[in-house]
Amino acid sequence: MIRPANSPAPRQDDPPYRTGEPVALFIPCYIDQFYPEIARATAELLGRCGVPVVYPEAQTCCGQPAFNSGYWAEARRVIRHFCEVFEGHRWIVCPSGSCAAMCRVFFEHVDPDERIVGIGRRVFELTEFLVDMLGVTDTGATYPRKVTMHNGCHTRRELGVVEQPLVLLQNIRRLEYCELPDMEDCCGFGGTFSVKMAGTSLAMGRTKVENVIRSGADVLVSPDISCMMHVGGIMQRTAGARHIEIKHIAELLVAGE
Repeated sequence: MIRPANSPAPRQDDPPYRTGEPVALFIPCYIDQFYPEIARATAELLGRCGVPVVYPEAQTCCGQPAFNSGYWAEARRVIRHFCEVFEGHRWIVCPSGSCAAMCRVFFEHVDPDERIVGIGRRVFELTEFLVDMLGVTDTGATYPRKVTMHNGCHTRRELGVVEQPLVLLQNIRRLEYCELPDMEDCCGFGGTFSVKMAGTSLAMGRTKVENVIRSGADVLVSPDISCMMHVGGIMQRTAGARHIEIKHIAELLVAGE
């Protein structure tokens, strides 16, 4: 079931976060392998907000690739390992709306065990945690560029996280926000969808790139870099978009002069 935008997935947020409580950082596989700078920015950002960060080294994947491909038995084994690793942590923060949604929404589909579901509901997307749990809307960042934002489907529709990344972005000093036309439209990535339905995925991605160009921005940002892998590949092959940089929102939120 697709969750309506602005309808948050169930989460364990009571009792509320107390100052000084440690947070376990969940870094998705693709960030670990391809974008380690995002993991560093996330840890730095939380540290600046006074949040102690721990990194459980036994972590691997949330099981989303197997789940999306229909291999639920294999996904279940990965999910159970995730839960073993993170079970002792009250707060789990992830710089990926897609992987956070896998934990919060889809763990229950694969394994309805109360323990599994409960651990999944402790996982928060980064901007959601900053705004809703910490009450942070201004990180003191400065970024003098023209920036537009793509908010991925899982972040928007499954988690209901829409305003949080936007308010954080708009409070960055000297940043000029350029609204992305048809922001709600999917970029076409969809994980394994981009492999199984390559033609449709590419067409959707090209439409997204056209809208990025129309925005007039020179930086495209997202709270979920998985979408940007797809969009970025198309942008590199599009003459009018090659100058546009791609960033995760965490990188902007720790930026200075």
